[in-house]
Amino acid sequence: MITPQGYTPLRPVEFQILLVLAGGDAHGYAIIRETEARTGGELKLEPGTLYRALQRLTQEGLIRESNRRPVPEMDDQRRRYFAITAAGRKVAAAEARRMARLVEEARASDLLGELEAR
Repeated sequence: MITPQGYTPLRPVEFQILLVLAGGDAHGYAIIRETEARTGGELKLEPGTLYRALQRLTQEGLIRESNRRPVPEMDDQRRRYFAITAAGRKVAAAEARRMARLVEEARASDLLGELEAR
């Protein structure tokens, strides 16, 4: 059984992949596009970076290759689809809680005052 300890902190790329997959199965290019949209262009995944991260997350049991596919006329058979696992969801939630604590600490230290005033 996978527990979140030992997996956090996640690399930003891995956390973003888990966030995308928490919304549903996706193929690599869709993960790249969704990550860029979610981060306002701050994180642009290169294919090599993405597929190394997907391989790591798969080996760790946090994601799996998905058998679900869209209807054939909306699909490209070359695409590999991925899905988050229950363990991946737990790890992503633990990472989100960890980051929320960090944000609270930053607020308490008045580090976000300027940003929040905008």
